[in-house]
Amino acid sequence: MIPATNQRPPATILFIFGGSGDLNLRKLTPALYNLYLDNYLSDRFTVVGLGRSDYTDESFRERLLEGVQSFSRRKNGPDDIWASFSKTITYLQMDAGDAGAYTKLSNYVSATEEEWGVQANIVFYLAVAPQLVPGIATNLGKLPLCGEKSRVRIVVEKPFGHDLKTAQELNGLLGGLFAEEQIYRIDHYLGKETVQNILALRFANSLFEPIWNRRYVAYIQITASETVGLEGRGGYYEGSGALRDMIQNHLLQVLCMVATEAPISFDANEVRNKTVDVLNAIRRIKPEQVNDVAIRGQYGPGQKDGKAIPGYREEEGVKPDSKTETFAAVKLFVDNWRWEDVPFYLRTGKSLPEKATVITIQFKPAPYYAFPEEATNGWQSNRLTIGIQPGMDIRLRFQAKRPGQTLAIDPVEMVFSYKDAYEGQEPEAYETLLLDVMTGDATLFMRADQVEAAWKVVTPILEAWEAETPEFPNYEPGSWGPEAATQLVEKDGFSWLMK
Repeated sequence: MIPATNQRPPATILFIFGGSGDLNLRKLTPALYNLYLDNYLSDRFTVVGLGRSDYTDESFRERLLEGVQSFSRRKNGPDDIWASFSKTITYLQMDAGDAGAYTKLSNYVSATEEEWGVQANIVFYLAVAPQLVPGIATNLGKLPLCGEKSRVRIVVEKPFGHDLKTAQELNGLLGGLFAEEQIYRIDHYLGKETVQNILALRFANSLFEPIWNRRYVAYIQITASETVGLEGRGGYYEGSGALRDMIQNHLLQVLCMVATEAPISFDANEVRNKTVDVLNAIRRIKPEQVNDVAIRGQYGPGQKDGKAIPGYREEEGVKPDSKTETFAAVKLFVDNWRWEDVPFYLRTGKSLPEKATVITIQFKPAPYYAFPEEATNGWQSNRLTIGIQPGMDIRLRFQAKRPGQTLAIDPVEMVFSYKDAYEGQEPEAYETLLLDVMTGDATLFMRADQVEAAWKVVTPILEAWEAETPEFPNYEPGSWGPEAATQLVEKDGFSWLMK
């Protein structure tokens, strides 16, 4: 996490494999530019884009400037600042599949450190397709400098494996080449301000922690909904689906933040130990239970906002009989003393009515028998709602007496909004995570056992779904998914909630 003292990282050389790709254009360079504007980068810092495309340093910088102007939260920074920042950017043409080309990286490090007169931290960021990661990691592992575990790090983007077996294989490969403390498995959701604020909300306030348990909480919901369809990502999504793409990593990590026990410190391994404890405590789903606790859906053709929307199976890169789910909802239980029998409902989907990521902690109703019946007509149980995107806020619903001579009680809300409470813009997730990599703080990154524990949670669902042929499509664009998802919570006497 960004240090409160504005302490900057030491001298750093950041290599980005896939430097000419979309992730660097949209996320990484805009994040680095904002860190530069906020004086978070070292005076001795350079970023080296690696790729097969034929760029010069100047043409590469011009390409990245287009990304900053299109995607950065501060698109129109002063020209003189971009001119200064761009001098830290270099392009190195190389084929990542050519083992002999990796000597270019060692030579670049040696020349740069000689010029700077200091030893630098080295970060290898693999912003590439998942199938390229093993080969690149293997070639990097052969470089003598990668044995210097105190200063060399490798960053791997999700998806981390396609299932439990491939995740274990990838962990085994990386663990044979690098020490665990060198491996940064990135999940950008954990870099979001409001996700990080969950720990502050819970453990910095004596108000919430005493009631954050099964005695007072009825259920918890986490929703991550998107209004769009595939946006040209059919080839990737066909091999993934909603359960793998969102629930296995993003939403399970958010669940861990909500459900974790208090750490004794904010040391990276202490926080991650508590996360693993939650994942290991999630009740394992038996094959015969899958249809009772997990719902999948796929959107068909329809109308949305007056426009014709093609069905998922009509999207480019999608099989005409695809079994890939674009919607998934699951009910989980965390079997420990704090959360026994409290249901956690997770749902995510594409082509839904609203783009939002929301956590809802629904409290049990307070007894109201002391109040006259007419006073409680509008009574609603207390609820805490944490908005992660698009708006970042926290809402607490409670009961209050309506002004007047009669006793009438209505629900009201207290709202904390980042936008209203603080001047300036919140940092993007990648700003936080890139700075953490450079400073060596692994708190918000996945450890090997975390990844595997998360896969173990969803594996029974994946296996059951693979063995069955679903009746797809089963929901319309612009709806909240299949009817079975509504029944998942209604059979427990609840309903899906948003803000």
